[in-house]
Amino acid sequence: MFSDLILRNSKRSRKENGLFFSSLVISIVAFYLILSLSKQDVMMFLQKMESDAVNKLLLLVPVFYVLTLGILFFLIYFACKYQLQRRRHEFGVYLMMGMRRGTLFSLLMAEDLISSLLALVIGIPVAVLLSEIISLVTAKTVGMGIIGHRFSLSGSALVFTIVGFLGIKLAAFSILSSKICRQEIGGLLGDEPEVTKKQKPQSVYILSFFGGLALLAAAYTMAIGGTAWQIPGMMFVTELCGFFGTLLLFYGMRILIQFFAKMGTGKLRVFNIRQLEENVIHQSTTMAISSLLILAALCCFGAGVGIVGTNAQNDDHVLDYTFDSYDDIPSEEVLPTVQTMLEEQNLAEQFSDLLPMRIGHIRTTDAYEGVFQMDSVMDAIAALPNSYEQDVLLNNLSYTDKPYLIMQSDYNKLLELAGKPTLDLAPNEAGVYISADFINTERTKILNQIFSTHPEAQLDGAQIFLTGELQTTNLVTDRSITLSFALILPDEQFRYYTQGKYNVYVNGVLNHETVNEIGLMNAISQVNNRLDGANLDGKGISYESYLQNMGRSLFYMVAAGYITIYLAIIFLVVANTILGVQFLMSQRKSGRRYKTLVRLGADYAVLRKSGRNQVQWFMGLPIAVAAFSSLLGVKAIVKGALAGRVGGPQNAIMLVSAAMILLLLVVEYIYITLVKRSSDRYLLTLMQPQREE
Repeated sequence: MFSDLILRNSKRSRKENGLFFSSLVISIVAFYLILSLSKQDVMMFLQKMESDAVNKLLLLVPVFYVLTLGILFFLIYFACKYQLQRRRHEFGVYLMMGMRRGTLFSLLMAEDLISSLLALVIGIPVAVLLSEIISLVTAKTVGMGIIGHRFSLSGSALVFTIVGFLGIKLAAFSILSSKICRQEIGGLLGDEPEVTKKQKPQSVYILSFFGGLALLAAAYTMAIGGTAWQIPGMMFVTELCGFFGTLLLFYGMRILIQFFAKMGTGKLRVFNIRQLEENVIHQSTTMAISSLLILAALCCFGAGVGIVGTNAQNDDHVLDYTFDSYDDIPSEEVLPTVQTMLEEQNLAEQFSDLLPMRIGHIRTTDAYEGVFQMDSVMDAIAALPNSYEQDVLLNNLSYTDKPYLIMQSDYNKLLELAGKPTLDLAPNEAGVYISADFINTERTKILNQIFSTHPEAQLDGAQIFLTGELQTTNLVTDRSITLSFALILPDEQFRYYTQGKYNVYVNGVLNHETVNEIGLMNAISQVNNRLDGANLDGKGISYESYLQNMGRSLFYMVAAGYITIYLAIIFLVVANTILGVQFLMSQRKSGRRYKTLVRLGADYAVLRKSGRNQVQWFMGLPIAVAAFSSLLGVKAIVKGALAGRVGGPQNAIMLVSAAMILLLLVVEYIYITLVKRSSDRYLLTLMQPQREE
């Protein structure tokens, strides 16, 4: 009989607290995903390429794990407190009928243990399945191919997930259960007294509301304008303005509720207004903190998308290998030497293209200053309206007295492989090349507008005209060559100005059939193994593969993607659970008011509509503030933390952020629906008037 009571109560508790139980399952999934990070295919690959960076990232995982455990402990304590408070009368009846306090404690702990184990039974398989799906998708995306994927179950992640979750769950519940068991029977059987807080004058709320708006405006102005990112102290000031601005905004939100409530009609309008006012006044801090957590979640998503998108944009993958000669091999013999080496190793068929990239210096003069001048370009930039981008261009282009030179035919072959239009230069024309690491979209637009006018320049005293669009395609496989400024010259002019003395880099592209068959990463790894055993040092040749560049890009993407999404999930779960549980606790404390309405003739439909309206306001206000602030927050991150790296896709990032907000609204709608259903069930229990002796 005792075991049946435990099972029945545990089932009822899960049904009545579906929001909290779902949040626990999501937390378990998030725990396993972050703890199993080291077993992901991509991380195992990155261990070989970026071992130091990966090891540092993995050292942060326990920190995030412990931090999350602390956050979830308080969430569980808070939510379980609501669950036990709503069953006070039930516990009082148990004790009155003769149940010993120790037995009641065992009953409560057994109920919680069953629910916790069930959450683990549901959450662990979902987490493992989701982890495998992520591995498959990532392996396919980065070129490993599905063949390169191996199923992995992280034993340590499984153990720490179970131990950590059960530890904080049982610790929080044991503290609350012991408090309940120590209470007197009369205190448990009686209704919890409703606490009324003293209200402030109307002017206090008005000042708080507009003061909060002013602080938030100042915070976003400093963040978007870039002031907050320049000095660490200003970032601290910006965060303080945002935090206290949000607190004051919600504290003064009462005047906004009054304004909209007066415009409404229907039954129980005055009752709804009073309930909403008291919820906002009494729970303004909770609403503000929840709104900040939702905002943090959105900004985590936005920052992750920004970093991933930036690396994807800057990673213009065209070439798979670059061979270089470091001995005194004549320039014209570098390509034949590489071809011979590949034939000796039976690797020639692995490459579909081998193309030289000739880069040199101006050798027609020994002067180091004034060899190249483009005063017309500098004057055109100086004539533009004052802006940050203008200042950067004027500063960077002031150091172009003696630029690098690139042969046009070599660069055109690179553009053909990249599927981009080639350059058609006259003998007195030159194209301009700047590595993507030194330019962004806004500056590119400025320069392209100027180059469209064919500005005049001077190269070692000869007149040339700059034409075409700014070129940024990587010259070699890895970023070992990042030119801040170079001129692309027709072949004859290139040979003249370099006097036949230049460096030759041989770029290679792997056979597409092999890549499609076994995946890019596997194909490069196999060729690397062959090259490593070919004694290239004895031939005076070195090589770099796309794996170096890929490993660095993948690390940024994984660090941004996994960590930010993990934090976003935790923040969303905590914020929405706090909001939902706080509302239900407040509703229960005001249960006497609902009972009075029932005695006065209010039916269930009216009470249900009233409760649902209150849920929409109580949860909708923090969500709306967070959704609006997230657009500004993501924009601030893009303009500040990612400045210079996401110059191009800012509009695209904002569109993606808007799409994420839309997705958030769907998630929030689900949370709000769950809270509404819990409210409906509670109000249904109040429909039968009871005598109060």
